[in-house]
Amino acid sequence: MWLIPEEVLLANALWVTERANPFFVLQRRKGHGRGGGLSGLLVGTLDVVLDLSARIAPYRILHQTQESQIYWNIAGGTSRKEITRHWEWLEKNLLQTLSVFDNEEDVTTFVKGKVQGIIAEENKNKEAKEDEDCGKFKEAELKMRKLFGMPEVEKLVNHYSCSYWKGRVPRQGWLYLSVNHLCFYSFLLGKEVKLVIRWVDVTQLEKNETLLFPECVRLSTRDSEHYLSMFLNINETFKLMEQLATIAMRQLLDNESFAQDPSLPKAPKPLKHSSTLKRDLDARAKNEQYRSTFRLPKAERLDGHTECTLWLPFGKMHIAGQMFVSNNYICFASKEEDACNLIIPLRDVTIVEKADSSSVLPSPLSISTSSKMTFLFASLRERDFLVQKISDFLQRTPSWGRVGWGRGHCEFTCCFSVADFRWPGEGDSGSPSTPNPRGGTTSEPFIYCSESIPTATHALRAIFPILDVLLLQVKEKMKEELWNIHFVEFGRGVCMYRTPKTQELVLRGLPESLRGELWLLFSGALNEMVTEPGYYAELLARSLGRSSLATEEIERDLHRSMPEHPAFQTETGIAALRRVLTAYAFHNPNIGYCQAMNIVTSVLLLYCNEEEAFWLLVALCERMLPDYYNTRVVGALVDQGVFEELTREHLPLLYEWMQELGVISTISLSWFLTLFLSVMPFPSAVLLIDCFFYHGIKLIFQVSLAVLEANQEQLLNCADEGEAMTVLGRYLDSVCIKRNSSPSTSHLQPPASDRELPPPQIDIFELINSSYEKFGTIRAEAIEQMRFNQRLKVIQSLEDSAKRSVVRAILTDTAFSVEDLEDLYLLFKAKHLTSCYWGGNSSAADRHDLSQSYLEQYRIDADQFCQLFAALAPWACGPHSHVLAARMFRLLDHNSDSLISFKEFVIGLSGMYHGDLIEKLKLLYKLHLPPGTSPIVNPHPPLSPRPHPQCESEQFIELCKTLYNLFSEDPEEGGLYQAIGTVASLLLRIGEAGKQVSRPPGRGNGNGNTGNGSPGNPGNGNAGISAPRSPAVELSPAGEGLPSSDEELRDDTSLSSYSMVSAGSLRCEDIGEDTVLVGCPRPAPGDWAVSLQQILASVLTEPLLVTFFETRGDIRPRIIQCKRQRVVERQQSSCSEQDLSSSSST
Repeated sequence: MWLIPEEVLLANALWVTERANPFFVLQRRKGHGRGGGLSGLLVGTLDVVLDLSARIAPYRILHQTQESQIYWNIAGGTSRKEITRHWEWLEKNLLQTLSVFDNEEDVTTFVKGKVQGIIAEENKNKEAKEDEDCGKFKEAELKMRKLFGMPEVEKLVNHYSCSYWKGRVPRQGWLYLSVNHLCFYSFLLGKEVKLVIRWVDVTQLEKNETLLFPECVRLSTRDSEHYLSMFLNINETFKLMEQLATIAMRQLLDNESFAQDPSLPKAPKPLKHSSTLKRDLDARAKNEQYRSTFRLPKAERLDGHTECTLWLPFGKMHIAGQMFVSNNYICFASKEEDACNLIIPLRDVTIVEKADSSSVLPSPLSISTSSKMTFLFASLRERDFLVQKISDFLQRTPSWGRVGWGRGHCEFTCCFSVADFRWPGEGDSGSPSTPNPRGGTTSEPFIYCSESIPTATHALRAIFPILDVLLLQVKEKMKEELWNIHFVEFGRGVCMYRTPKTQELVLRGLPESLRGELWLLFSGALNEMVTEPGYYAELLARSLGRSSLATEEIERDLHRSMPEHPAFQTETGIAALRRVLTAYAFHNPNIGYCQAMNIVTSVLLLYCNEEEAFWLLVALCERMLPDYYNTRVVGALVDQGVFEELTREHLPLLYEWMQELGVISTISLSWFLTLFLSVMPFPSAVLLIDCFFYHGIKLIFQVSLAVLEANQEQLLNCADEGEAMTVLGRYLDSVCIKRNSSPSTSHLQPPASDRELPPPQIDIFELINSSYEKFGTIRAEAIEQMRFNQRLKVIQSLEDSAKRSVVRAILTDTAFSVEDLEDLYLLFKAKHLTSCYWGGNSSAADRHDLSQSYLEQYRIDADQFCQLFAALAPWACGPHSHVLAARMFRLLDHNSDSLISFKEFVIGLSGMYHGDLIEKLKLLYKLHLPPGTSPIVNPHPPLSPRPHPQCESEQFIELCKTLYNLFSEDPEEGGLYQAIGTVASLLLRIGEAGKQVSRPPGRGNGNGNTGNGSPGNPGNGNAGISAPRSPAVELSPAGEGLPSSDEELRDDTSLSSYSMVSAGSLRCEDIGEDTVLVGCPRPAPGDWAVSLQQILASVLTEPLLVTFFETRGDIRPRIIQCKRQRVVERQQSSCSEQDLSSSSST
């Protein structure tokens, strides 16, 4: 690049002059390129260790005059090609002009002005775009792209100085963390180390301690382990590595690629040590932690946080903590964990007041809400900013759009209507629904609060009450009274103070009448529901009458959802469950429907109306139990691994025995997916769900550990998995509410056998309290860290399982070995992933369709196929390879969507490697006919039952070119050339003979000759070609009288009756793009044609050709060579360093 001229006092220090003229000098920095000796090694090492190479270009051009000792740096380059281009421009455009100047000062002034003019012109032509990254970071990014051949779309996130352990020797260098790759570079005393790892290949990432270094990062892939140490800030680096690895796992899991957040505010000034991408990732991590802590919707973005105090009216004291402000909420969390949490939706705020500051109460701020609660904050540093933000929100939000939470219901100021939803089989009979007040069965809208659908406004428990005993009713009244007292003291709704007193009441069990309200509150589903009113009704309207795979699965499972409960023995409950599950399937098609969702949703419907149950299901599936209910239940498998890790930590003796029995992996899925509903009596499981909505997944882990700990002695005595499962099953079935005099009823478990004594009853409250006492120290942060580690293992394990499934499915269709197919799958998948993060002609969603089978999920485009074809195909055609690859792609693209799957790719390769002579020739023949030669509009089937069309003269010439290029690297190259020349001559004769037979009588060839190809005929253009005549050649037009099907082609023995041309009849030359066969003038298009059968019959006359096509190839050497190449796609420069150095020396 051209540089603003700067003075250089010591021109030759650390630099080597390569070119010079009276006005300019081209120099290379020592330590770069060849030569340099010991000083070059030292300079190169210092540049890498001190990161000088990111700021100092290895090539530069200086301006000098003969009498001056001062040099001016006017250009720099990262490659020899770039600096040579500038040098040649100077020689061509300035050298002659400068020679006419008499004054050297004028020369320098002219050169400086010219260079500055070039820079100004370049800046003027560049597109104006905002770039917050500082110059130092840009230099580091350029260095990364140069060292590792990354394209411009690969963005550097940050770089760090560290040591990479190669063997027992640490190599000091620089670690580059980009969006898709981890790269390391070191150059010490002439030894260069490069490491490139894709994040999607990482199977384990953790911080370790070694004897030499207190902390290091261990990064594992399927094939190797790598250690990095001596970071200045290992926690920051490791956190960024975790974020980038998580992004890669999301890409594998649900096709979710990384996209920069457009709403991220611009930095006030360029960042010195990181990029905007790093800011983006840091902001995402803070947003995620903020949303997780306060259970807020996904759209919330944290604007900032500040230290403050909050007045607690119930405690008559100020408590220190932090205030968090986002687009729609103000939240508070005390410094003492779980002492007090508070959420204030801005939609509920009515008054904001700034009080006078005092020494006791500095910078106070009072916030009043529509629920008549007032919150007093103090010690606020950004009080004015907060007041302005709330004022802006109130101004842009109309009063009618705000909602408040009353006693068990949402108070909307407007009504939302839905259609009279009726699915097939959902009639009036058997349903206690009140008829439509509008009359008949019209499809006109009705008010959502109408009694036409009871479950729209009431929970199923209210419609189908279960008669409880008196003691239970009394107990429920006591619970309700305690909660009413709590509401008076701590507030009700979203703005309630959440304190240890709240947790204490939750552990006692929620009242039946308040359960739905409190579930919505603690899960955060209430916030989503009130911000999107009418959304559930819209989903129902969109899904009405539409069928999909998810709806079919829902129908199969509807009657398996708590069939013992009266609510689901009637069409009312079944219809409500159908509507909620169908609405969610349309809300989130990536999940759709998964078994176990029906069980959880049926419980939600018992205590909530349909809309509330829907939003609770959204909160469960997308926030509280992430990835649990996708097609591969990844979240449940991840938490299964977390549970195993927690068992190893807290119950080590039991863990080892359970691993031998293989029990943990069996029990955890059924426990977690249904939240114990499928393994525990219903009343007890509901109490666990109460605690789960308050404490999250931590509660499930605690109770699971408590169950194992309570049965530890019996489990250690179990001999096999079945016995252990029986012990745990009987224990969980005996969990009940002891203070309930009525027998516990398990809605989802059959009763114990009459021949066995019933196990002692286990009080659910004792089990919950025991889990908090013994395992309450488990922190949510530790669980998230374990989830990250397990997610890497689970997703990579699922990818390995998918690979094995693909190999098993395709093994019978090809002759490749299992090892070859597995390696081909990995290479194909690598190409697909490259297209996802480096762009292509189609979107990532088009290339990776998760709804398809594993065989069809990953797909590549034409450019990527051409790269794989050049590396793996046995038909090396030199410069003709890309043409052949493009034709092969079009032939394999059966549905004409410009993408091919792995199955199509492997079948094409298998035909080239393992086909017999007929199959290979047929493939080559097809490649030179449409759609191989040109794309077609209408999709074509992979195998056409019709006979193959004839090959016209133009296509035949292209086929000959391909055959000549196929033999270019064969040991029998000369003999093969002669053989194909003979075959080509024979086919030309056949074509000419067919043309003569097919001509109308009396029509000549334009030269007064018959054109029959006889020797000595000067008109046929085939002088020097001699062959005995065959009746088939004389009498039959092209393809007539020959077998038309492949079976006839294989069995027909008359093909050898074709005449054979002598080997020397056609001279053999390499056929290029513009070359024609020697002695065979290129016929005009449509002059004649030959068929596949004629080509095959002619090839059979040459043993060398038969041997060549009958020989089966081995793809293993090409796979090994491909795997040895760099994993990352490299940008190839037009000339190498060696070529340029040799050219510069001449």
